[in-house]
Amino acid sequence: MRSVTYSMGVSLDGYIVGSDGGFDWTVPDEAVFRFVTDETREVGVHLLGRRLYETMLYWETVDQNPSLDYPTLEWAAMWKSLPKVVFSTTLSAVRGNARLASSGLAEEIERLKAGPGCGTIAIGGATLAAEAAALDLIDEYRPRVYPVLVGGGVPYLPRRERLVDLELVETHTFRSGVVYLRYRVAH
Repeated sequence: MRSVTYSMGVSLDGYIVGSDGGFDWTVPDEAVFRFVTDETREVGVHLLGRRLYETMLYWETVDQNPSLDYPTLEWAAMWKSLPKVVFSTTLSAVRGNARLASSGLAEEIERLKAGPGCGTIAIGGATLAAEAAALDLIDEYRPRVYPVLVGGGVPYLPRRERLVDLELVETHTFRSGVVYLRYRVAH
């Protein structure tokens, strides 16, 4: 059965976006970018909230820039072809290989897990991930922890009222100081 993963860059103090709305501190170095590209190859479908979807629209046309290097073009092509499901109450249409969610998050994930297809079901965006976490729909958490303290902003994880046990599956430390952690929810 397909697993649901939540993978994002996060500050050491737990934020994916700083209080100023910025996340330029998550720009990956070459090794981290290669790692994220390889991780994305495992994804069969990506679930996004509206804000992340709108941020990622950049990748729909970036390949038209002739000055981009091969790794960037490779990632852009992979992202464009990746099926995406967008959860939004304000958008009436989406572009590229995306569709608007036709039901709630739990129902969409259940349908994707039961249906044809391979690869992980990735969740992107803090609000959508918080909803998935509250519903116990996330199988793996995969933060890339950046060596920076931003002091506030959008948290990687919601505040929870209960304990969730995790099993460490993998770690990787990059020369830049970024640390990748892969945890599976213990059942």
